[in-house]
Amino acid sequence: MTSPAATGSPVDGVLATVTIVLSLVLAGWALVATLRHRPPDRVQFVGLALLEVGLLALTVVALVALGGGERPGEPGAFFGYVATLVCLPPLAAVLARMEPTRWGSAIVCAICLVTPVVVVRLQQTWEFVGAGGSGG
Repeated sequence: MTSPAATGSPVDGVLATVTIVLSLVLAGWALVATLRHRPPDRVQFVGLALLEVGLLALTVVALVALGGGERPGEPGAFFGYVATLVCLPPLAAVLARMEPTRWGSAIVCAICLVTPVVVVRLQQTWEFVGAGGSGG
């Protein structure tokens, strides 16, 4: 059996990369809209919905790994980041709908720039065990 450090954490990989890239692309789209004085458009809301689906899938993968016996190095921080991640896109959508001006697009941009940081922090909380612990 290989250790979690050797196989990678369940919150690392293609799914995490896809959510980070999607979030950054959406942030770029929203930034262009902001600079053009445009309110949030359908593309931004669809992008937020797709981002939420990706983040929920990432959460399910992490919870399945927890059910299988794997553990993050910092469980409290891990669950805090998971809760934050799944709340960010809906928060962006609600705030953007409440602010149908260029600032709504700016909100989407800001939240989409925060999301990759939270995904990376989520990965770091899981990798903590692999850095110095035994493989189990």
